[in-house]
Amino acid sequence: MKAGMLVGLLLIVLGIGALAYQGISYKSEEKILDIGPIEATSKTTKTIPIPPILAVLAMIGGVAIVIATARGGAAAA
Repeated sequence: MKAGMLVGLLLIVLGIGALAYQGISYKSEEKILDIGPIEATSKTTKTIPIPPILAVLAMIGGVAIVIATARGGAAAA
């Protein structure tokens, strides 16, 4: 498999995943209060949103790369 085909397929899969999940979530813990032996923490979940247009552009780019690689491979054979 050519490198271009692999990159194109990877972009398509990442684009589909980005559309499905709509963002990356992670949990963080921060210390609120620290007085001697007494300690209070807060756990929060934060999300980094991924705009759907980026996911669509990644898929379109992946399809274009796959098509260009397939056409280039057929012409060389």
